[in-house]
Amino acid sequence: MDFESLSFANAPLIKTVPPGPESKAYLDHQLSKEGGVVSYPRGMAMALRRAKGATVEDVDGNVYIDFFAGAGVMAVGHANPTVIQSVNEQIGELTHALDFPNPARKALVDILHDLLPDALTRVSFGGPTGSDAVESAIKLAKYNTKRYPVIAFEGAYHGMTAGALSLCSGVSFKEDFLPLVPEIHFIPYAYCYRCAFSKEPESCDLECAQYLDHVLEDPHSGVGKPAAIIIEPIQGEGGSIVPAPEYIKKIRSICDAHGVLFIADEIQAGLCRTGKMFSFQHSDIVPDIVVMSKALGGIGLPISGIAYKEELDTWPAGKHIGTFRGNVSAFAAGAAALKFMISNNLAEHAMRVGKQMLSILKELERDSQIIGETRGKGLMLGVELVKDKATKEPAPGLARQVRTECHKRGLLIEVGGHYSNVARFLPPLILTETLAEKGLAVFADALKEVEKARPSSG
Repeated sequence: MDFESLSFANAPLIKTVPPGPESKAYLDHQLSKEGGVVSYPRGMAMALRRAKGATVEDVDGNVYIDFFAGAGVMAVGHANPTVIQSVNEQIGELTHALDFPNPARKALVDILHDLLPDALTRVSFGGPTGSDAVESAIKLAKYNTKRYPVIAFEGAYHGMTAGALSLCSGVSFKEDFLPLVPEIHFIPYAYCYRCAFSKEPESCDLECAQYLDHVLEDPHSGVGKPAAIIIEPIQGEGGSIVPAPEYIKKIRSICDAHGVLFIADEIQAGLCRTGKMFSFQHSDIVPDIVVMSKALGGIGLPISGIAYKEELDTWPAGKHIGTFRGNVSAFAAGAAALKFMISNNLAEHAMRVGKQMLSILKELERDSQIIGETRGKGLMLGVELVKDKATKEPAPGLARQVRTECHKRGLLIEVGGHYSNVARFLPPLILTETLAEKGLAVFADALKEVEKARPSSG
């Protein structure tokens, strides 16, 4: 398929520096009528009119290259015509069915079974968000093991509901709502740029993975035998962190040795984003439970689900429910999106374009005084900004400035990471090489502007 035709041809195009007058009116209305938790317009001030493929247009006529994709949701692109057709056909037939079987639900279940490892024989849908799927996975693990503790990882983000929030390592997300769910314990992730064990690649013996074994072996580690560990095989909000495949394999083997369930959170990294259908496939392992959402909704329709092994399907009817587990339009969108991914080889496309982008970013890293590391897999990329390359002191202020300068020039990016100092790229997977190069040229220009004008501290 010609992906170029899926996006606006004139991106990037800035008619008026954002926010333009029309956007300002919408933003003022939002500020006066909506709650203070609204966040994204604070970093990229604009109001949106429409979007197409890997491009977005605001109400002032500015057209942006989208390296954000609604936090990774729009994998097959905004307004994907194939998915829209399926959704429109479904809307005229049936839109809500709780968990009664129906053709759209069956189609999505069947295609997921075709894509998942053979060992994951069961699929279950929950509420409309990834948070709900995480809650479901944890409940399933606890129900089967009759154990309570759960181990998560530094840099983790799993959602905003109370249980999922407990599994997030970011203190700012949860410090005002404590106590949350007890017996959640955090151990280091394979964040090699900032190794918790002060190792260099040549001296690394996967101490970060072996620490899990220590925690489970030592009766005075303070951690009771857990029901499960939950991990992002490639970490998203933590800063687009890609561990060595051996790290995930080691975690899996330690879980097996101790009888601990392995939950893979594929909400952001799954469904072709990293060059595989699921990011755990880079490490050649099979989780016990897989959590899915975001791109599963095709064109942004809310849906989430889990897949798990047959022996875990022990809970009785109604043990985990939700009104919107029967969003039939979302089932139709998900099935159409997955078929689109397969027929257009989106995993391979994401890997190819991502490699091209990472190569360009590595060149920027060599020439820049404020890029500490560029990293990523497929179309899940990160640029970690620092005040000093030698000390690696994080530069969250510079990251925000780069995002602002990108926005002014017609590029949408996200900021994340442990220290909010990582420029993150999560573009629609139908991003063309041409649009990728244009977007990175904008990023390079924004970076140059920030570096030229930077104060003594970031």
